[in-house]
Amino acid sequence: MSTLENPNLCGIDEAGRGPLAGSLVIAGVVLHSHIEGLADSKKLSEKKRELFYTLIIANASYHIVSFSAQEVDKEGISKCLQKGLLAIQEKLHGYEYLFDGNSTFGVTNLDTLVKADTKIPQVSAASILAKVTRDREIVAQASQYPQYGFEKHKGYGTKAHIEALVEHGRCPLHRKTFKVKALDEALLF
Repeated sequence: MSTLENPNLCGIDEAGRGPLAGSLVIAGVVLHSHIEGLADSKKLSEKKRELFYTLIIANASYHIVSFSAQEVDKEGISKCLQKGLLAIQEKLHGYEYLFDGNSTFGVTNLDTLVKADTKIPQVSAASILAKVTRDREIVAQASQYPQYGFEKHKGYGTKAHIEALVEHGRCPLHRKTFKVKALDEALLF
């Protein structure tokens, strides 16, 4: 299962589960040919992720689902992940499905494997599509809110992002249900 020996495998991964701002993106990928060098998106440079993104799109069937910060706030991460997994199964119908992690979020006909994004090419490819899609989205939106520096930290809770949140408060890209100690404690007094 670790190579294209199983052309019936749809690898699934997400990007953006933990950031304070931006979308949650889930991707499913069925590779049609071998792509040398695929790895977990977190272990690749931005330049390499972009190169692989183009190769994956050209050599795979895929589906990408994105949930905005407002949808994450309204539905919750688990429900968004469940909806995304079901949407991928519906769009890429009839495959075996492998999701990176240890939870199916209540979705049937789905196997999980911790660190699948480092072991299984289809899941590595899904990891790359999800990460690049999410990064492109938030970078495109960054110019609307230049005071936050989204193009640098992509919505993750870096020191600079927390400082900007304390100074400016939340913007529409922020997840309001994600508590930020420095900001939310400051609001109590």
